[in-house]
Order: sequence, then C-alpha cells, then structure tokens
Amino acid sequence: MSYRIGQGYDVHRLVPGRPLVLGGETIPFELGLEGHSDADVLLHALGDALLGAAGLGDLGAHFPPSEERWRGASSVKLLEILHQRVRAAGFRVVNADLTLLAEAPRLAPYRDAIRARIARVLAVDVAAVGLKATTHEGLGAVGRGEGMAALAVVLLEGDGP
Repeated sequence: MSYRIGQGYDVHRLVPGRPLVLGGETIPFELGLEGHSDADVLLHALGDALLGAAGLGDLGAHFPPSEERWRGASSVKLLEILHQRVRAAGFRVVNADLTLLAEAPRLAPYRDAIRARIARVLAVDVAAVGLKATTHEGLGAVGRGEGMAALAVVLLEGDGP
C-alpha cells in the first residue's frame, strides 16, 4: 500500500441572482457563487485535492467550462464522478479536511449536513471529514465579502501508479 496527499484550492466571486451552494447544501444568503457549474467552492477544492493525490490532473481537465453539459452541474455529482475515477485508479480515501474562507454566512448550522454528504460520496465515516470556516478579518477580496475561497487536503491509500 502507498499513501498520497493532495491539496486543493478554489475561489469564486459572490454575485446576486445565484443560489449559494456550499458542500452540496443550498444556504439562504443574498448572494451566490459565480461559476460554470453550481460553483460550490468547497467541493471544487476537494475535487482538486482528490485529483492531485491520485495524479489525475485538475478539475478543469475533467470538467472543462467550455463544455455546455457541465453548465449548472451539481458539484456533488461532479465529486461522485471524481471519486469513481480515483477508485478506478486504485485508491481509496482515508480522510479529507476542508476550510472555507468567507466573511458570511455562518457555516456552523450546515456543518453536520455537509460533512455527512461528503462522507457518503467519499465512502468514509463522517469522522474522517473535517470542516472548518474562518474569515479574512476584512482583508482582501474575501475579507471585503466579494467572494469565497476554500482549501482542502486529502489522504489516499492504495495500489495506484
């Protein structure tokens, strides 16, 4: 068995007229994240971390924004596809840890549901999914509330290449 660590990062601008989707949960908020899919910044960072650990490229290579079939796509569905590809490459997820960088809204009321959804998709116990949120203390674009960012790290084990 070998172990692989992957990290992921994503950032999206906040705009009016779109739902805010984080970790597959639609969260009541006056702004949503702009993007080709549902722009779920948490799951995009997680997807990139999975792909990086498995040596399978990045999110844009698997779901190019130039392809209309991905417009408005659920990032939960995209994560399910990526997880299948990681499994096909000979790996299984040991754990994942995610951090949301955002001034608002508060993530705490949705944390358990998000962790449970991610655990189901990745076929791990909910205890193997960490989720935190922090602000930028008013600094930069995220600190001004212009967007949100997310960081993710995953540990894979397996017999992949």
